[in-house]
Amino acid sequence: MSHVTKTRRPPRVGDAPLFKYTLIGLVLVLVAFFIVAPLAVIGIEAFSKGVPFFLETIADPDTRHAIGLTVLTALIAVPLNTIFGVAAAWAITKHDFRGKRLLTILIEIPFSVSPVVAGVAYLFVYGLQGIFGPVLDSAGLKILFALPGIVLASMFVTAPFVARELIPLMQAQGRDLEEAATSLGASGFRTFMSVTLPNIKWAMLYGVVLCNARVMGEFGAVSIVSGNIRGQTNTLPLHIELLYQDYNAVGAFAAASMLAALALVTLVAKVLLERQGAGRRNRPATLAGNTSEMNS
Repeated sequence: MSHVTKTRRPPRVGDAPLFKYTLIGLVLVLVAFFIVAPLAVIGIEAFSKGVPFFLETIADPDTRHAIGLTVLTALIAVPLNTIFGVAAAWAITKHDFRGKRLLTILIEIPFSVSPVVAGVAYLFVYGLQGIFGPVLDSAGLKILFALPGIVLASMFVTAPFVARELIPLMQAQGRDLEEAATSLGASGFRTFMSVTLPNIKWAMLYGVVLCNARVMGEFGAVSIVSGNIRGQTNTLPLHIELLYQDYNAVGAFAAASMLAALALVTLVAKVLLERQGAGRRNRPATLAGNTSEMNS
């Protein structure tokens, strides 16, 4: 008589139905109270006085200026941080040099420093009483309480996003493909465009999406360096605060709905890029595929 032995899967933590469904229910309740409910309130309050009032608030000159300044800041800061992130990741993962670990730590500093502290630091560097303030003032250059200061503060708080996405990926990919392309006679620029960039583009775009969302939603550092001047140096988050301080709660919610919509768009883009990146990782990279364009 033969006995069929069945291999039993070892029990996992939380396999018990009671524990599993209790945990899932707890997470859903927390998500509902801390994420869904605030977003729902923003949408409800934004249209509480009707669509005409919502459109009137968005069409207000100060609101339009705040939206335009926010978009302009993102159009300047995000590309610059993308270039910085790619350059930093390339230097750290493709080259050996003294101080590489220190450079990696320095790139991560904005994640551990409060944005308000960063804004105050910029005051002591570029303000009239700062290190470079008198020189800049004598030259007629205005950094703080103007667009340059807003861009600098936004760049500081978002500097690590692209680099942080690229460094682990490029470390895992190694240097073999670039070295092979170089041995075939490709220049550094051609190697980057034909070999490196196709392998990092999804991670780079993912970092760009996160960087853009953070730039448009930054409050702490920008509130220090911008001067919070209505209609001149107010970005959209600062303008929302001013509307609320003016007891225009519905107007504040209407302006906030623009940032909430940006958050939803960012979430969709994040999911799509994650899927594209996962598909890319599931397809094995080959040297022939990456260097075929260089030989053509």
